[in-house]
Amino acid sequence: MQTVTIKINNPHALNLLQELEAMKMIEVITKKIGPPKKAKLPLSERLAGSISADQAKNMRLELIQMRDEWERNI
Repeated sequence: MQTVTIKINNPHALNLLQELEAMKMIEVITKKIGPPKKAKLPLSERLAGSISADQAKNMRLELIQMRDEWERNI
């Protein structure tokens, strides 16, 4: 008996392997290689909830104040 590792590139190949297994010609052994790679989230989603609502409100008020001061000094 021989053990072989394969990479399945086509979903139809998996069906063929399952049919061979049903005929007792092979045994499919699944092995988890590692955690799947996570898709990178946008920065806005990664930082969501990092500050409280009160902090966000205070920051918005300060930003409005700074913009008003900037406009006034022009």
